[in-house]
Amino acid sequence: MALRRKEREVPFRKIIPNMITCGNVLCGMLSVVLSFHEHYALAGWLILAAVFFDFMDGKVARSLGGSSAFGMELDSLADVVSFGVAPAMVVYGAALRGFLGVTGALAAAFFALCGALRLARFNVTHAPAGSFQGLPIPAGGLFLVSFVMGGVTLPPAIFAAVVVGTGVLMVSNIPYGNLKKLRKGNMNRGKGLFLSLFLLGLGAIFREKAPLMAMGIYVVSGFFRFDWGGWLSKKEGECPAPGEKP
Repeated sequence: MALRRKEREVPFRKIIPNMITCGNVLCGMLSVVLSFHEHYALAGWLILAAVFFDFMDGKVARSLGGSSAFGMELDSLADVVSFGVAPAMVVYGAALRGFLGVTGALAAAFFALCGALRLARFNVTHAPAGSFQGLPIPAGGLFLVSFVMGGVTLPPAIFAAVVVGTGVLMVSNIPYGNLKKLRKGNMNRGKGLFLSLFLLGLGAIFREKAPLMAMGIYVVSGFFRFDWGGWLSKKEGECPAPGEKP
């Protein structure tokens, strides 16, 4: 009996990433609740918090060697909630409610559906070291709610087109930069510092509109096939030799 109990124990290094992923789900669910109570800007900021948890769970899993099939499935389910359903609720409530009858609701539902399809495709086709095929769902969700976070108002017809267009980008074949290829010691420190200062500058100048500016740059970069991960990575000659400190 003791042997069976021991065999069923899950290593702690596999539990930690899943706990972080649950933080992603929590932010997404709270965002939905806040949208229901018409606190749309705050609901949008919770999507940004969910992006942080989504980034950290994979990073922690790789550093601890705790990656698992269960964690991958949980991560996808969390992303559907936090970056598909929750952003759709935010933009519907803030800008598309009542637009041409059910048209606004259909536009928001279309975005969530495209997000689910994008995640399903990602799970069966994505190569970890390659570019993303289509706009990643965290970027798509954050891009949409950043309009609300920044207080940017658009005519409902135009905003509905943005929502639908973002959904189409997620299921498209346009390549988007993959930062997951970056590893410890593999980042060009000069470029990393420049990007950090650039983002800080956006925050200082545009304040609550900074997420929209940053995500807008990322969305447009896909059309130019700009690989952010490749740009930030050290070139072959810059990588330290085995045993050499980075």
